[in-house]
Amino acid sequence: MTGHIQNPASIVDPKTAEALHQGRYGDPFQVLGRHGETVRALDPGAEKLFAVVKGKDHPLERVAGGLAVFAGDVPEGKYHLKGQAGDREWEYEDPYRFGPVIGEMDEYLLGEGTHQKVWTVLGAHVTEHEGEHGTHFAVWAPNAQRVSVVGGFNGWDGRRHAMRPRGGTGVWEIFVPHVGEGEAYKYEILGYDGALQPLKSDPVGFGSQHAPQNASIVRDIRGYGWKDADWMKEREGRNSRTAPISVYEVHLSSWKRRVDEGNRAISYKEAAEELVDYAHDMGFTHIELLPVSEFPFDGSWGYQPVGLFAPTIRSGPPHEFRDLVDAAHRKGLGVVLDWVPGHFPADPHGLGKFDGTHLYEHADPKEGFHQDWNTLIYNYGRIEVKNFLTSNALYWLEEYHIDGLRVDAVASMLYRDYSRKDGEWIPNKDGGRENYEAIEFLKGVNIAAYANSPGIMTVAEESTSFPKVSAPVDGGGLGFGFKWNMGWMNDTLRYMEKDPVYRKHDHHLMTFGLHYAFSENFILPISHDEVVHGKGSMLNKMPGREDEKFANLRAYYGFMWGHPGKKLLFMGCEFAQPSEWNHNGSLPWNLLEDRRHSGMQRLVRDLNTLYRAEPALHALDCDPAGFQWIEANDADASVYAWIRRSGGDDPEVVVACNMTPVERPYTLGMPSKGTWREALNTDADIYGGQGRGNMGSVEASGEGRTGQPASADIFLPPLSTVIFVKEG
Repeated sequence: MTGHIQNPASIVDPKTAEALHQGRYGDPFQVLGRHGETVRALDPGAEKLFAVVKGKDHPLERVAGGLAVFAGDVPEGKYHLKGQAGDREWEYEDPYRFGPVIGEMDEYLLGEGTHQKVWTVLGAHVTEHEGEHGTHFAVWAPNAQRVSVVGGFNGWDGRRHAMRPRGGTGVWEIFVPHVGEGEAYKYEILGYDGALQPLKSDPVGFGSQHAPQNASIVRDIRGYGWKDADWMKEREGRNSRTAPISVYEVHLSSWKRRVDEGNRAISYKEAAEELVDYAHDMGFTHIELLPVSEFPFDGSWGYQPVGLFAPTIRSGPPHEFRDLVDAAHRKGLGVVLDWVPGHFPADPHGLGKFDGTHLYEHADPKEGFHQDWNTLIYNYGRIEVKNFLTSNALYWLEEYHIDGLRVDAVASMLYRDYSRKDGEWIPNKDGGRENYEAIEFLKGVNIAAYANSPGIMTVAEESTSFPKVSAPVDGGGLGFGFKWNMGWMNDTLRYMEKDPVYRKHDHHLMTFGLHYAFSENFILPISHDEVVHGKGSMLNKMPGREDEKFANLRAYYGFMWGHPGKKLLFMGCEFAQPSEWNHNGSLPWNLLEDRRHSGMQRLVRDLNTLYRAEPALHALDCDPAGFQWIEANDADASVYAWIRRSGGDDPEVVVACNMTPVERPYTLGMPSKGTWREALNTDADIYGGQGRGNMGSVEASGEGRTGQPASADIFLPPLSTVIFVKEG
């Protein structure tokens, strides 16, 4: 009679049965499931277990007293299991009756460490397999003795869904029927030494629970209906070094909050309307989001991510994040993400000692531990780790139509001795400080990103003089599209913080950046890092009385927008938030009721509008042919003036700055005779200034001066920047 066996113990070796019962058997697919006429199953909660074929129950017998392993002869055909305990009864599909999901080519590429789309294979994928709906789970843990997926669907019992190892790939997989969208799960891993590891979140999970909970969540990321085809066709021109690029940097959780709803942060869907409309109205060309990859600690602002493939649930699920990107694109805005491949936190549920070994990180803390941030450093020399990170970059570009990645803390990756004393770091094979493996990784990421997603940009936050950061890889560079100009930012802010009476002694701080302004494709950043940790807000960096602070900041923004280089401004700086940024609160939008703050906001809007409208202000941002000094040496007056050119037939632009609180009638050399329109004056009444200026235009009709063929008598208001555009 089917279901009964003469000697159940002979079906499963007692040691094997004991290992299965204890969750210590490395490949349960070798034992469980259908093997010929015999079905073997594991159910720790069952007193009786049946295999059901065509509606008929076939009892399975316990192979040994007290063990959760059952076996019996079952006729051919599709079966499912039915368990009984007391008066309870349940039916379910046997996960061990299903074959592998990962195909031969994927297996080959995973084993080789060259699968550039690991997210299509690893992680949790809602799918249909062998006629059943469910989720396919796959994870890389090459040194584990056993890996199980656990969740509410199996009582978080690691014995129930132990996974199948895939040969030499180090990957484990299992298809779990009837598990779908919204299920919480983790991986239970028996390490190389037999020790049970802390439950691990999925390194390639597409969703996560709300912090402080940290399980991964099954998310079906298929089937989004993008409506941004027009943007995708034209974005290469929007991201080029000749395009106007003005970036609005945003920490989404504190940009705007719903005070009347428990002070919650706005969602992705709300940001798709409010943030996108605001950035568009302000004339920015791109929105840059502080990291959205899932992270456990709010105070890290996202810079210590655990779920690199999961948009943070703080603002909504993956499709709603796509809503934000899609809305931005339909408004003509690019979306850049801060991306953090330099380090990761040591939270127990994260990547650290993932399978009981130093899998993602270096074992030696001299290479694998960040002293500044108490985080772990990726082992860029391990091909699977390099491939994991490269795939993550491609994932955001492909699955979410992201237009650029701003790579965080590049300097910490490039140098082995970064923020370390002698004896605390390991030299490279040549005895030097350069991190060859990280350098090759960054080159590889840039090559892959530009090849797979034409029209995107990559940006390096790199604070040293490492050469050719934004040069092509085949030209000896790292391959980034742009680099943040940290030197310019530090020098110019040092100058602006000084009392104007002393600025003449540091006049060079405002001009020094032009000595190297075209050595890289630079972005001029006023980022979140400049308005936290006691550095003061942009407004409060400025000296003087309240009105002078505003005037100084307006003049500085005019200087910045007139200076060669793309622009980046952190949220709140556009309306002169007086306090430091607080990630737990909202921007103080009520300040816009004050004309000085609303005037600053209007100034930034008008600077963006002018910057985009005049090719001379952006087309040669990264080319020395687009810049010429008119006056660089008038330290006593603290006056600066220069010409911007497009390289074509577009009107030239002249920028003049007065960094003292003294009115200055000034005879300025001009590149040609004729009428020059006063296109922008930071002292204008509409910006909160005193309305002093040049009555709309000046006439260049005088003799040549400071190497220019003409000159004009202009008026420079105190603490101001004035921008002139040639008429005709």
